[in-house]
Amino acid sequence: MSPFPFENLYLEFKSSLGRVVLIADPHIGFEISRGVRIRTGFEERLASFINELDPDLLVILGDLKEPLGMSFTLKRFLMGFFSELREMEVVLTKGNHDGRIEEVAESFPNVSVVEHFLLDGKLFLHGHTKLPDVEFEEAYLGHVHPTYSIVRGGVSRKAKVFMRAGKFLVLPTINPYIEGFDVREGVRMVPFLRGIRSVELFLPEGVYIGTINL
Repeated sequence: MSPFPFENLYLEFKSSLGRVVLIADPHIGFEISRGVRIRTGFEERLASFINELDPDLLVILGDLKEPLGMSFTLKRFLMGFFSELREMEVVLTKGNHDGRIEEVAESFPNVSVVEHFLLDGKLFLHGHTKLPDVEFEEAYLGHVHPTYSIVRGGVSRKAKVFMRAGKFLVLPTINPYIEGFDVREGVRMVPFLRGIRSVELFLPEGVYIGTINL
């Protein structure tokens, strides 16, 4: 099986808890919600990729799953995903799609489901609710699935991007089957970013696009 293009859609850094890998919006079970008739094996390959990175801590910025409910099939997908990650600590900052996720997570002592997570001055959260009343130096969130249309040679191509607004950094979805929202639309989905006038954009490979006025 050819590898999925997960590279550059995650962040990795050192912390007081060891090496941290940070991903956003996997949307496991998207096949169920979107009527995909073939089995993609997305969550299996994502788990394999994370295991290759071998972090001490995996932080998932919400929307681990896509269907709002918890069907037998979705539960099987999630159980398989968590089973592959038993050798590391996992923190899920609960997203708007993560209802009833505790029904699966409670079977795995290494998995914590929280509203937000604070580590070494860094705040991690999904981004669909108001900002928690905590002090932080930098915040990381998902929810927006930021993309930007790049025009080259007269052809427009929508690309996933990292979006920075002051001390907030928004990650793109790690799911290669899900594109996302234009940054101008997406920023309005985050209650505490609605007053932002401009953002800086970076392509996943690190190329700086520039400042975009909203």
